[in-house]
Amino acid sequence: MNIIDLLPTHQTAIEQVANLIVESFREHYPEAWPDLNSARAEIQESFQDNRISRIATNDEGIILGWIGGICQYQGRVWELHPLVVHPQFRQQGIGRSLVKDLEHCVQKRGGLTLFLGTDDEDNMTSLSSVNLYDNPWEKIANINNLRGHPYEFYQKCGFVITGVIPDANGRGKPDILLTKSVEPLKH
Repeated sequence: MNIIDLLPTHQTAIEQVANLIVESFREHYPEAWPDLNSARAEIQESFQDNRISRIATNDEGIILGWIGGICQYQGRVWELHPLVVHPQFRQQGIGRSLVKDLEHCVQKRGGLTLFLGTDDEDNMTSLSSVNLYDNPWEKIANINNLRGHPYEFYQKCGFVITGVIPDANGRGKPDILLTKSVEPLKH
């Protein structure tokens, strides 16, 4: 597996990533990128100067996954957005490798923190369909993964839940915030 920058000149890879985004998010988050044009627009945004856009490929040039980073707080904090792995290649360490690679890219740019929000729109955790304004930290401390929500994947990558945004996606549909410290590279 190779992890490289996705560049605006990589037209074949861009089309593969666009298809991957639409297909992968269709089941749980169909409004995220409902069509190829919205996926292509997301990819084009990832080419801005304050962004990181990386792809994992195999030796045949097939896109295994894509990860992006968005600079926040004058470069001290970076948002991981998005992460997608081809369904046929999941559970093989590709997502974890992409996250580790993004951490390294953030380190090289002097970042200190990596964060992400992972929505719970489909009652996949015990944080959905409850009042998170009432004692949220107890609910966060006792979170249960009911149906394969990805927050546990991010915890395995070293992220911790540092908060929630109640009702971010509608009543009882929170966004779960996860954060990880990134050690800056020593020069």
